[in-house]
Amino acid sequence: MTGIGHDADAFLIKINDFNEIRRRRFKAWSATAAETGFHFRLSRSSVRRFPASYPRAPMADDASHADILNQTAQGQLKSIIERIERLEQEKSEIAEQIKEVFAEAKGNGFDVKILRKVIRIRKQDAAKRQEEDAILDLYLSALGVI
Repeated sequence: MTGIGHDADAFLIKINDFNEIRRRRFKAWSATAAETGFHFRLSRSSVRRFPASYPRAPMADDASHADILNQTAQGQLKSIIERIERLEQEKSEIAEQIKEVFAEAKGNGFDVKILRKVIRIRKQDAAKRQEEDAILDLYLSALGVI
């Protein structure tokens, strides 16, 4: 008779094997489809394939459709786009600064992976964190890890 730990390990091995097979099949399928000129459109339920000749919405020049939007709407649209672009630039600059701080911490001997965990934990609500810890302890004790 096998113990619960052995059955769980065998189950996890089967799941990992299944996922690896799925990854390999998708890689092969996507490479073949790309060679034959198919485009992919992702949806929540599946990946859909369309031939390269599939009709798409026409892309138009700004000048040819300037009469569709009035001056006020054009100004608002331009302002929104510029604000988004400026914020995207600021976001990339902040990401670069965060990367530099992590590099500095690593240079001072701190483990960056643990620092990221600490930051993630500090973002969480205390009650939610305690609930997750309790559930984690329950699962680990059920598997005989602790």
